Amino acid sequence: MSFIVCERSLKGIFVAFAFLLTQVIALAQVYPDHPITLVIPYPPGSSTNDILGRLMAKRLSEKLGQQVVPENRAGASGNLGSMLVAKSPPNGYTLLVGVAAPLAVGPNINKNLGYDPIKDLSPVAMFASTPYVMVVNSNVPANNSKELLALAKSKPGDLNFASSGVGGTPHLCGELFKFMGGVQITHIPYKGAADAMTDVLSGRVEVLCTGFTALEEYIKSGRLKPIGIATSKRSDLLPNLPTFEEQGLVGFQVNSWTGLFAPAKTPDWIIKKLSIEVQKITNDPQLRSILFKQGSEPMYMDPDQLGSFLKSDTAKWGAVVKSASITAE
Repeated sequence: MSFIVCERSLKGIFVAFAFLLTQVIALAQVYPDHPITLVIPYPPGSSTNDILGRLMAKRLSEKLGQQVVPENRAGASGNLGSMLVAKSPPNGYTLLVGVAAPLAVGPNINKNLGYDPIKDLSPVAMFASTPYVMVVNSNVPANNSKELLALAKSKPGDLNFASSGVGGTPHLCGELFKFMGGVQITHIPYKGAADAMTDVLSGRVEVLCTGFTALEEYIKSGRLKPIGIATSKRSDLLPNLPTFEEQGLVGFQVNSWTGLFAPAKTPDWIIKKLSIEVQKITNDPQLRSILFKQGSEPMYMDPDQLGSFLKSDTAKWGAVVKSASITAE
C-alpha cells in the first residue's frame, strides 16, 4: 500500500515538474507579450547615451515585435534611473541603458547610492563605446602624451585640466593621466561641458579629455591639438592618432561605454534572448554607420563579459578615486 502511495506521489511530482517546464517554455516563446520600458538615466537629448538608448529602443522594438519605450529618468548623475531599474521586478519588462559614470564610477565616490550596480543589476549586453580623446589648446607646446608629461613635470601644478564636473568621466580621465604619468596637473571643474570647452578654447585652461564628438570640429580647425586616444587600439574615428598605450602609458583606457542591464534575478533565458538580439543589432552595418556619426563605435559584450568588465572597471576607477581623494559633492 505504501509503495503504491509513494509511486503515486512520484508521478504527481513528475507531472507537476513537467507542467512547470511547459509553462517556462511557453513563457519563453511569448516574451515579450507587452511593451518594455527602457530607462535612460539622463534628460532627453542631453547626451550621446540618450541618443544611443533611443536608437537601441527602436531597434529592439523591431527585433522583439513589441514596443520598447524609452523613458528618461534623470537625476543624481544617472543614479536615479539606475536605482529605479535595480529595484524593479525582475521580469524583463524594465531595462536600463547602463553607462560607466553611475555604474562603475558612482559606487567609488558615493558609498550611499541606495543600490549596488554589481549585485542589484543583471548585465545583458554592451553595445557601444565612445572613446575619449585628450586635447590641449593649440598654444600649448606639446604634441603627444610624452611631451605633455614632460611639460607637466617641468611645471608641477601649473598646468590645468578642465572637466564638466567632479566625478564625471572627463574628470576621471584627467586624474588617470596624472596617476599613471606621475605628474601634478590642477583640476578645474565646471558646471557643464560647454563652459569647460569655452575655457580650453580660449587658453585659460590647457587640457581637456572627453568624448570625440565634442572635439571633432575643433580638432579639424586646429584650435585644439589631440594628444592621444584612450583606447586599446587605434580608432577608425581618428586612425592617425596614436593611442596612449602606443606612447608608453600601458592600460590608459577611458571610454563612455553603453550597455543594457536588467534587474538582478531576471531569468537567464530572458537575459540570453535580449543579449542575442543586441548582438544582431550591433552587427548591422547601418547601425554601425549611425554610431560612427555619434562619435561612438559598436562594441558587443555578452552577459558574462559585461559582468566581468563592470567589476574590473569599478576596481580601476576605485584606485583613481582613492589616489585623487575624490568625494561626492
